[in-house]
Amino acid sequence: MISIDFFAVQGALTGFSAHGHADTAPYGEDIVCAAVSSACLLTANTITEVLHLPAAAEMKDGFLQLRLSGDTAPAQVLLQGLKLHLSALSEQYPQSIQVLISEV
Repeated sequence: MISIDFFAVQGALTGFSAHGHADTAPYGEDIVCAAVSSACLLTANTITEVLHLPAAAEMKDGFLQLRLSGDTAPAQVLLQGLKLHLSALSEQYPQSIQVLISEV
């Protein structure tokens, strides 16, 4: 299962952590895993490489984490969009994806 945990401070999203595997198809053929990975990478890359917001990012097999530091306002639309997209995917594939929000 893929777990995506969004971090929030007073309701404002400050990052996310995605880990695990969907295991709905063999490696390289898993559309659920591809959808989650693509959405998370697009969000992380846009925040760090296009908006140039200060953030700590870590990626390895089955794991991606992004934590913003400083002003998170410019990233809210992207993070809320990611949360909406992944929540919709979790409704379609509840056995493969779970979305959580942790107030930190």
